[in-house]
Amino acid sequence: MFQDMLGLPKSLQQRLEKEYAIKYGRVVDNQLSADGTRKLLMQFNDDPRASVETVIIPEERRGTLCVSSQVGCSLTCRFCHTGTQRLYRNLTAPEIVGQYMTAAWMAKDLPRRENHQRAISNIVFMGQGEPLYNFRNVSAAISLLTDRQGIGLAPWRIVISTSGVAPLIPRIASELHVGLAVSLHSADNDTRSEIMPINRTYPLQELMHSCKEFARLAGPQNRRITFEYVMLDRVNDSDADARRLVDLIKALPAHVNLIPFNPWPGSVYRASSPARVAEFCTLICRLGIHASVRTPRGDDILAACGQLKSARGESGDSS
Repeated sequence: MFQDMLGLPKSLQQRLEKEYAIKYGRVVDNQLSADGTRKLLMQFNDDPRASVETVIIPEERRGTLCVSSQVGCSLTCRFCHTGTQRLYRNLTAPEIVGQYMTAAWMAKDLPRRENHQRAISNIVFMGQGEPLYNFRNVSAAISLLTDRQGIGLAPWRIVISTSGVAPLIPRIASELHVGLAVSLHSADNDTRSEIMPINRTYPLQELMHSCKEFARLAGPQNRRITFEYVMLDRVNDSDADARRLVDLIKALPAHVNLIPFNPWPGSVYRASSPARVAEFCTLICRLGIHASVRTPRGDDILAACGQLKSARGESGDSS
């Protein structure tokens, strides 16, 4: 690794090689989908329980890296496979950045070269864990990722997805200057509390107030909020649900990302039919909110969050 640091004297490179090691984390599983999506299972500190998933998603005009912020998760969202894996610990800032560094070497973005178009141009904190429950380390990682003397990613190319930790949402704009995605999944408090217990702590009214504060504080390049909405058959996919959703977010600069549900063993939910998803999307657009349907990626490699880790029996459960 040190021999790639061409700005250092050869003697210093050799000394560093002898006395130090750079460890981004160990890749213990590496799966490539037929659609080009690559899923990595990364382990830290040689601890089998400290393993997380990182996903490289190549697209025509950009490449997105989905990173994890915690080992496991404490939120127990009922539709999310990671919610079945107890929180083991927070990831450190180096471990979060290490996911990018590992993926960037694989994608040949490193060593950095002039006039080289990055294969990985965007980062989303949409992997395992709730990023805002690890705010200090996520903040430090973003500082490293956006440092112009280092990796140099533009802040607007980074998005934090939260399940709705309302008090910290405005700080994403005022301190981190990155984009926001909200895992909403229902515009009805009772339904959202059933599928996402965090709603009992931060109900929709409080969450929307924080989103308005984010929009007020954010810069023009990251002001629009993405609302993620997993489509669950007969749970949140009726026309009435669509109208409630529009009424809830119509005062915000919003985009709705509809997510076809990816069933996993033991899940109590079923996926809405493709026709129902399309109708739901059309209705939202007709009511004045921009919406799109996320294209499923990596179905053949357990690319849904938490699936690869569970398949290897590495739950991160400390009990």
